[in-house]
Amino acid sequence: MTKSRNADDSTKINDKKKKSILTNIFSKKGKNKRGCDGDHIVPPAEIVFDLESSYISKRSLLEAYPVVRKSYSGRHTSSRIEGLNLSILDRHKKKAASQFQEYRMFVGTWNVGGRCPNNGPNLEDFLQGSSCDIYVLGFQEIVPLNAGNVLVIEDNEPAAKWLALISQALSKTRDKYLEDCSACAINSDCANVKYGKADSKSSSSSGGGGGGLFFQKPSLKVLSKHYRVNSTLVKSCNCKPEPANVRRRARKLSDLVDSVGDDEGSDDECCRPMSHLASPEAARSDDASYSLITSKQMVGIFLSVWVRSELVQHIGHLRVASVGRGIMGCLGNKGCIAVSMSLHKTSFCFVCSHLTSGEKEGDELKRNADVADILKSTQFPRICKIPGSRMPEKILDHDRVVWLGDLNYRIALSYEDARTLLDDNNWGILLSKDQLRLEREAGRVFHGWKEGQIYFAPTYKYTQNSDTYAGDTTKSKKKRRTPAWCDRILWYGNGLEQLQYLRGESQFSDHRPVCAVFKAQAESGNKNERFCRTGLSSVSEKILLDDVVIPKRHSFYE
Repeated sequence: MTKSRNADDSTKINDKKKKSILTNIFSKKGKNKRGCDGDHIVPPAEIVFDLESSYISKRSLLEAYPVVRKSYSGRHTSSRIEGLNLSILDRHKKKAASQFQEYRMFVGTWNVGGRCPNNGPNLEDFLQGSSCDIYVLGFQEIVPLNAGNVLVIEDNEPAAKWLALISQALSKTRDKYLEDCSACAINSDCANVKYGKADSKSSSSSGGGGGGLFFQKPSLKVLSKHYRVNSTLVKSCNCKPEPANVRRRARKLSDLVDSVGDDEGSDDECCRPMSHLASPEAARSDDASYSLITSKQMVGIFLSVWVRSELVQHIGHLRVASVGRGIMGCLGNKGCIAVSMSLHKTSFCFVCSHLTSGEKEGDELKRNADVADILKSTQFPRICKIPGSRMPEKILDHDRVVWLGDLNYRIALSYEDARTLLDDNNWGILLSKDQLRLEREAGRVFHGWKEGQIYFAPTYKYTQNSDTYAGDTTKSKKKRRTPAWCDRILWYGNGLEQLQYLRGESQFSDHRPVCAVFKAQAESGNKNERFCRTGLSSVSEKILLDDVVIPKRHSFYE
């Protein structure tokens, strides 16, 4: 009996201990009812955890504290997001938005009518006295479009002279390099050493003109090499490869953050580009130096790109392509030269063209075909070696595209009607008959492109060395040309704002030069930072690339 009584007592003691443990777990910290002996007395039915009341209390807490809601919802999505401090992500949202630098870009086009600049025309009128960060200068007919230049070998002496004049105009000083070469030109040995073009016989002749400004038979290859920056610096791929460990970390964290991004709704504000723009006026100085990025000649078409010397380090992926659309549909008397490059992380393309001439009915369709073939046939080589990089290979693949040149579109009116409207300054009707405008509105050419409002007189065709249209002095009706806006500048893509669109008044050619000044945006920052438009996932990449350590935070349940 004693043994059985002891066993019953021990059983009661164990039951009492178990009951005490359960009541301690599920009690409400002293607010439960107590018995006379001070122990917690909980009815067995209340030991069961009330899930419904717990869910209601937690839901009310989530509604009151949205920051907690992120952590709570994220916890049920993935256990690995438990240590993610979302306040860190909130602080980096604005930093993750793309940052842009703003530059002034001058674009000019001029058909010089096959005239060589032996008398040194003043290019300051062409450059409009502007002070910009980038200069894109295109010429047409720098050589006469005869069979010798088209079928045999192109003459690059005029291109060298234009290049020297541009450098002289940009620096606004007399080029010492040209002065030295001009002085040496009288010596055949010096000329042979420097240029490999002039021999003793040609050096003694004075065929160059120019009053000592230009040396005899300049070499475009040598002169452009003198002005041009190190080609390996701007041609090579300057993208930085993304480290493998960063890619792995980005993938892991992006999986975690996606679920939180769904609860936040739209993240358009965090992805909106920030106006982080440097003041161009503050960055410029009158004595700024410019470097030649590239120059290219194709028969009569000549294109050169210059930038401020301090911008050279941000230029990369430089590529040049040309398309011939002249004789037999392939020779270079007509066609284009295209330059592709990146400034910071933004790709730019400049197209200088000379399209099919003629003002007969239907000639505008040939010009449309030229544009279509140029867009289709222009192909830039692949030079970026970074896996997954999407450097543009076609013209329209670029972020910013500028098309300049003698597009040769005419006014769809007779000479008499056009001349009457000109005399009356009736620009509205004249522009309404402009072929380029009509073809664009019909969707047959340059679909999606933009052009500034024209507030200047037709640029073609003038009598040389005068302000008189050639048709006024030409007796033959066959040779008489209706005045037209042949020389144009258009652009494609966002991030370009045209500030000026006007013409020069130089009488050097039968065309007037046309120029435009743009405000161009370039996305700056680390080249391997390509933020996607998914809100928080872009923030995670920014944080990882900046090596920001995300501290652990306490769990919702701790």
